[in-house]
Formats: sequence, C-alpha cells, structure tokens
Amino acid sequence: MEALKISNDTLFILLGAIMVLAMHSGFAFLELGTVRSKNQVNALVKIMCDFAVSTIAYFFVGYSVAYGVDFLAGADKLAEKSGFELTKFFFLLTFAAAVPAIISGGIAERSKFYTQLFATAVIVGVIYPFFEGIAWNDKYGVQAWIEATTGAKFHDFAGSVVVHAVGGWIALVAVLMLGARTGRYTKSGSIVAHAPSSIPFLALGAWILAVGWFGFNVMSAQTIDKISGLVAVNSLMAMAGGTLAALIAGRNDPGFVHNGPLAGLVAVCAGSDVMHPLGSLVTGAVAGVLFVFMFTLTQNRLKIDDVLGVWPLHGLCGAWGGIACGIFGPKSMGGLGGVSMGAQLIGTGMGIAVALVGGAVLYGALKATVGLRLTAEEEFDGSDLTIHKISATPERSGW
Repeated sequence: MEALKISNDTLFILLGAIMVLAMHSGFAFLELGTVRSKNQVNALVKIMCDFAVSTIAYFFVGYSVAYGVDFLAGADKLAEKSGFELTKFFFLLTFAAAVPAIISGGIAERSKFYTQLFATAVIVGVIYPFFEGIAWNDKYGVQAWIEATTGAKFHDFAGSVVVHAVGGWIALVAVLMLGARTGRYTKSGSIVAHAPSSIPFLALGAWILAVGWFGFNVMSAQTIDKISGLVAVNSLMAMAGGTLAALIAGRNDPGFVHNGPLAGLVAVCAGSDVMHPLGSLVTGAVAGVLFVFMFTLTQNRLKIDDVLGVWPLHGLCGAWGGIACGIFGPKSMGGLGGVSMGAQLIGTGMGIAVALVGGAVLYGALKATVGLRLTAEEEFDGSDLTIHKISATPERSGW
C-alpha cells in the first residue's frame, strides 16, 4: 500500500507539473498579444529560452539552495520512491521559471536578449530559491522566529508572495533601470499609446494561465492525501471576483478584463487552502481593482513603462494576497485558522525586500558592465532583430 501511495503521489505531482508547464505558453501568448507586432517573435523565443535556462539553473543550483537536495547522485538513488523527488523538482521548477516569465513581460521590447538569459540563471539559481527555502523549507530559522514572535508561521500555500510578489518586485527594479521604451512618452510628459498587437492572443494567454492555475494552486498540496476541493473553489471565486472587478473598474477595456482573473488568482494563492470562498471572492475583487488602478497610475502618472503591468499584477496583487491570507484565513473570518496577520506582514515584507535587494544587485551589476538595453537601431527594428537576421537567412535557419 505504501508503494502504491508513493506512485500515486508521483503521478499527482507530475500532472501538476505538466499543468503549470502549460501555463508558460500562457505567459508567452499574453506577452505576444500585448507587445507590438515587431516584437512578437522575441516574446515567443524569450519565454521558451527562459524556461530552458531556468531548468538548468534550478537543477544544478536553485533546488539545492532551497531544499538541500543534490541531483549529482547516481540514477538508482534518484529513482527511489518512484522518482518522487525528481518529479517534485519538476513541479517546483515550473514555479521558479514563472519568475523570469513575469519579469519578461515588464521589460519587453527593449531589453538585451542574452543579458536577460544570464539574469534568469541568477534569479532562478540564487535569488528566488533563497526566499523559497525560507518560506517553504524553514531554512535559516526565519519561520521559527516568525512563529515565536507572532504565534504562527508565514503562510503562503501556492506562492502569492514566494513566486508572484518576488517576480513582480524584481521586475520593477529591472523596468526602472531600463527606462521607458523609445517614444513611449513625449518631452512634455504625455503618453504615446502602444496598442496591443492582438487582443485574441492576449485573451488566449489569459485563458491558458487561468486553466493551468488550478494545477498551480490545487496541486501545491504535492500529495494526494492533502488535496482539498476548498483550494479549487477558492481559486474559482477569486478568478470570478477579479474578472468582474476589472470589468467595472476598467470600464469594459478587454486588456483589463483578461488580466482581472489573473490578478484574482495571483492574490488567492497564499490563502487558498485556509480561506472561506466568500473571503476569496473579496480577495480576488480587490486584486482586480488594484491592478486596474495601479496599472493606470504607473503608466500615466508615474511614467513607469511596465509593458504588461507585471508589478501591479504580480508584485502588488501578490503582496495583497499575502496580507489577505492574514485577513480572511482566521476562524473569526470564516477561515480554517492557523495564520497570523503579523506573520503575513513580516513574510510579505521579507519577500519584497529580498526581491528589491537581489534585483538591484543583479541588474545594477549588469547595467554597469554589459548593459541592459538594446541599441536604438535594434529597438526601432524590434527587439528580436538578431532572431530575425538568423531566420531570414535560409542557409543558416534551415527554413
């Protein structure tokens, strides 16, 4: 029976890994539909290559940083327990790789391709797993200190803070260091519209992400005996709340409508296993309004050229999700309990701090050495200029 349970758990988490892997195509199509047509090829290639680099970085470095597991042992050791540890690595890799996928949307249309691939390796190999290990593996005694101080550990069931807030706040650093796209703002400070290239592709990306998110959240249980239908329904309610709130706050704008469900899903990750569905509905609705308001503010007032709005969507909604878990998770609010507002505030603040410091050191060093930004010619022709040169040459491309 024990062997059967292990095999079932391995299959369970493998299916979760596949669902979250599919979400990366959602990231690709969301970015593809949002950027201008000349940058569509770059968006597709960048997401694919980011995932490949993330795989290598997380296998050789990142997973060990977070969980202390060394994959350089023999295959017989790795295959123990139906290869559960390897499958768990695959599942958690798809989470880790979401961080550079998030950043990609913020820095689109003017970042150097290979420089960003290097940044991806550092983020997935060091910065992200450092905080992942603190939050999900009790490393460095931080969770023990939080529990002793507040009465509960920091709770982030599926990564509102660990994945989304960390990715969103690193992206903010990168966006600020890159500066706005050429021609995005006039000398007088007015904004020049860069319309999405394809609302249907944007919508397709949003739908793929929304469907895959049920693997992201529900299968964060990691074993079958811990699976909960509460997580599924809470995710569904947050998705609905985010959609309708963004519809109203965004005045029927299709870009806002399709990002609304994602805002809700980002926010509900942390407390999806402890909230009441009504709490999740409110959490998602607040996230939908937060995204619309902050995306508009950053673009129009603050002049922060975050192309897909990843800081509002992931950074701010992720942070809200960490806090919302502390609001709606206690039994007094209809939740299952076991959470503390103090712990949620400390853990959320810590995740933001790790992202800001790590992002500043990484992107600051890259900007000072190799540079972050494309040349004016490359940006004018499309940030996929190098890829176009290769694919336009039949004898080199194979097409």
